[in-house]
Amino acid sequence: MPDDGRRRELVDGEVIETAPAGFEHGDVALGIGASLRSHVRRDGLGKVVAAETGFLLARSPDTVRAADAAFVAAHRVPPADQRSGFLEMAPDLAVEVVSPSDRAGAVLAKALAWLDAGSREVWVVYPAARTVAVHSPGGHVRLLAGPDRLSGGDVVPGFETTVADLFD
Repeated sequence: MPDDGRRRELVDGEVIETAPAGFEHGDVALGIGASLRSHVRRDGLGKVVAAETGFLLARSPDTVRAADAAFVAAHRVPPADQRSGFLEMAPDLAVEVVSPSDRAGAVLAKALAWLDAGSREVWVVYPAARTVAVHSPGGHVRLLAGPDRLSGGDVVPGFETTVADLFD
């Protein structure tokens, strides 16, 4: 894919171009990513990457997806000299922040694609509703809101915040 600053993903060999994120989307995504990164760095759990970081999920046809934030456990992070391109794996945790223009079916399809590729959990964050849907393998979904605790569980051990805090 060309590196011209435009947002693209490759899904089953087809280039999908998307508009830049709006202000609220960017604010929420950065807040989640920063909180995760702070926790992960402090405890040496792995790496957290920001939006636009591509993961090669499938080949022939190729699929390269990017989450709004993603976590890869330390034991799965490749050596520094092998990190210049897309990682050929799914992150352990993918975080998707939903924009007003996103279609529900496309959001669900992307969450399922992360899980099918090997992600252990996907957080779909809905700023307009101030909720988070936590997707796990096997079709399990938990909907959290307000004072509910969003926990990294065994995917990001020790990480915890309230859903309300994601939107402040």
